[in-house]
Amino acid sequence: MSDAIQENTDQEVLLEFPEEYIAVVRINRPKAYNALNLNVRSLIAEKFNELKAREDIRAVILTGNEKAFAAGADLKEMSVLSAVDYYKAHVERLYNAFADYPRPVIAAVNGFALGGGMELAMISDIILAGKSAKFGQPEVKVGVMPGAGGSQRLVRAVGKYNAMRMCLTGMMIGADEAKDMGLACEVLDDDQVMVRAMDMARELAALPPLGLEHIKYAILHGPDMSLESALGLERKSMQVLLSSKDRAEATAAFLEKRSATFTGE
Repeated sequence: MSDAIQENTDQEVLLEFPEEYIAVVRINRPKAYNALNLNVRSLIAEKFNELKAREDIRAVILTGNEKAFAAGADLKEMSVLSAVDYYKAHVERLYNAFADYPRPVIAAVNGFALGGGMELAMISDIILAGKSAKFGQPEVKVGVMPGAGGSQRLVRAVGKYNAMRMCLTGMMIGADEAKDMGLACEVLDDDQVMVRAMDMARELAALPPLGLEHIKYAILHGPDMSLESALGLERKSMQVLLSSKDRAEATAAFLEKRSATFTGE
């Protein structure tokens, strides 16, 4: 592979640091509507693994461009991969690198979020959708099914009947319907999606990092436990946070009527 081709391939996912404490992971295959080939999935995992090692990053925005967040799997690549090839690629490990990221992730979605793209958005913690956004799990139309959590995360997000309707028919839904069923958190004008995502990232970055991490963990893992066990997880997390320096700083700042400065300790 030539250096030029390699350079372009490396740029299919960009990692940006627009402000202190905030990172942006940007899918960058505009000619392919940000379709997710194995290289893109590997690069997303690489970027999130890099971010895991950075304590200074407190909020991440995952996005694409104005036409597509990510328009699903790369069908050209899938057509030449055997089942064994796909198995050996261990795509689940690539998605897990993102799913295991401990701090808040905002999906800023414009245009198509289909198949694997919708699955990526659902791994995020908050979905902001532009009015142009189109969500769907159309895998059944090409003879397969969601393979990176679509059938499982979707039913947990929107319930059995909405998940069945989307996955069985392969239909697309717009941003307003996605919000109505609980998939998207907010619907905005397309040119305001990243503006709102940055504002929200700033809000999150100003909060205690340990508190955000424990809240995210409890919300993600609690529903798979019994209620008693989940409440125990919540209590233990609360007890850990009570002993943190950030909790003491928050209390002192409130009593002294000043803004708190959090260190993640």
